[in-house]
Amino acid sequence: MLMVFNYFCAMHSIKFYQEAFVKYLKESATDKEPSTLYDPINYILGLGGKRLRPVLTLMATEIFHTDYKRGLNAALSIEVFHNFSLVHDDIMDDAPLRRGKQTVHEKWDINTGILSGDAMLIMAYQLFENYEAKVFQSLAKLFSKTALEVCEGQQYDVDFETRSDVTIPEYLKMIEYKTAVLVGAAMQMGAIVAEASESCQKNVYEFGRNLGIAFQLQDDYLDAFGDPATFGKQVGGDIIENKKTYLYLKALEYSNESDKRRLAELFLTQPEDPGIKIETVKKAFMVSGSADATKRAIEAYTNKAFSVLNDLNITDEKKLILKDFGEQLMNREV
Repeated sequence: MLMVFNYFCAMHSIKFYQEAFVKYLKESATDKEPSTLYDPINYILGLGGKRLRPVLTLMATEIFHTDYKRGLNAALSIEVFHNFSLVHDDIMDDAPLRRGKQTVHEKWDINTGILSGDAMLIMAYQLFENYEAKVFQSLAKLFSKTALEVCEGQQYDVDFETRSDVTIPEYLKMIEYKTAVLVGAAMQMGAIVAEASESCQKNVYEFGRNLGIAFQLQDDYLDAFGDPATFGKQVGGDIIENKKTYLYLKALEYSNESDKRRLAELFLTQPEDPGIKIETVKKAFMVSGSADATKRAIEAYTNKAFSVLNDLNITDEKKLILKDFGEQLMNREV
């Protein structure tokens, strides 16, 4: 019995979880008809990405003394749902690129993107059927709550594009719902699969939620200041779409009345040459101190996630693995 316990306590590297998940993803590829429905699904799932959420599910499964393989279906569900949301978000944003490749609606058409996305949402739920009733129920309950919050976050994001009075607390709530709750759910799903205690589930969710906020703030920063060769999306896309990001809101807060008015006016325009607008806004972010303030906020939420580890009943070795993962996210360039 002790040997089994020690085996399940062993943690693997992030790279190991990524490779194990990608292998399972390929093995689970949908080869069904009509191909016009399933080919776009296989396409978006095969584009790569950081696999952040499924890796966290597998890590959380092993943190609570259970073989990561038991968490593979929950991890796949999270990844399928995440990519479903990307397909529909790209349609709403009219985005041309995803991870450096054509978006689904660009490669096929809008109707295909909508329908294939709908199918992915259903497939995400189906994966819970691989677990016994008690675990299935807990996973489905968390998933439904999280999926609805993600939709609410997306709607806030859309609403903010045409509002001129968005506040920083409102923005932080939006990214919590649109992005962070799914990261928290990814971790809690691993804990559910491992049948961890309610308190452990709550704490590991909070770790993921705070890490998710830091992750989205970093994504916003990279959207403006990332390297186009590594970022995988159109740099400056948020500026073109007039998104009221943390960078923008902090720039308004720190600017004088004249600069504030000019920046606000820029976010009401759609110029023929978006490059000039992007460079002008980026300069405003730098000069106002908004860029540095965003970096500080990324660090603050990352440290908030780390502080939750103090209340998590796991070994110091496992806490260090989670902390290393968070630090990698904070220092990423993609």
